[in-house]
Amino acid sequence: MLRRIFLGIVLAGAAAFGVFWWLTAVPAMSAVTAPAHAPNLANGLTTFNAGGCSSCHAVPGQPDRLRLGGGLAIPSPFGTFYAPNISPDPVDGIGRWTEADFVRAVTKGVSPAGFHYFPAFPYTSYAHAKVDDIRDLFAYLKTLSPVSGKVRDHDVPFPFNIRRNIGIWKLLFMDDRPFTPDAARSSSWNRGAYLVNSLGHCAECHSPRNFLGGIIAAQRLAGGPDPEGEGWVPNITQKGLAEWSAKDIAYFLETGQTPDGDSAGGSMARVIRNTSQLSPEDCAAIAEYLKSLPPVDGPPRPKKAAKGGDKS
Repeated sequence: MLRRIFLGIVLAGAAAFGVFWWLTAVPAMSAVTAPAHAPNLANGLTTFNAGGCSSCHAVPGQPDRLRLGGGLAIPSPFGTFYAPNISPDPVDGIGRWTEADFVRAVTKGVSPAGFHYFPAFPYTSYAHAKVDDIRDLFAYLKTLSPVSGKVRDHDVPFPFNIRRNIGIWKLLFMDDRPFTPDAARSSSWNRGAYLVNSLGHCAECHSPRNFLGGIIAAQRLAGGPDPEGEGWVPNITQKGLAEWSAKDIAYFLETGQTPDGDSAGGSMARVIRNTSQLSPEDCAAIAEYLKSLPPVDGPPRPKKAAKGGDKS
């Protein structure tokens, strides 16, 4: 009898492990060859700026935002992540990557070696980007100077350091459907919606998260605790931006100056270094989209955070 019980436990454990292994596996790469693509470097630069690549991947403590050797520490409740080298360096960067490797990494969160990337890399938003934009971005990155230097490993404790677990996280929280324009809206509004929800990955910081680190969909863009651990990220629905005009928002993206004369600080200052490089039309499109969002209440704000001020 005990032998049967033990055997049943072993078989149940093996079955559970098999299900876990299947759910957490990295999907195999498609054998379908992408159609020929003539890279548009100007669009690659726009994608680079809209995606905020230099905010995380530029070498900290130096002024060149195109020196993409990585190394920025990104604190989180799950440990500290370090932005990797994405310069064209063939040893320490992405110089040996293929275009397919890059597209898969950016839109699926899967490395060329076949493991899941941690979602500190905002591929959950980039997944909605147009593939041709990502291909143009890759072509643009290859024009930049290689930067040598291997970035240190992430400092993530057990069990969060088990990358296979991210497969289940993706099943729970990753929506990789491509952006679909709204035919009832203007082309400018659709451009703004695309930039905010894909390349701009605004929701990654401006939304509260649950205990597993997934964005709380009902409070998307409604602000919350700063993912880096200090301060409060503002609500950018009309609950937080009701007194801002579309021109105010566009001007902020171009200059970092708020309507009351304050200026962007913290991690948002790095974002402004990117959005300031966008065209006036793109800044206006983002503003048009944000002004169209209904007001959404964010999570309760602790008194300590209220005294510390927004990181905007």
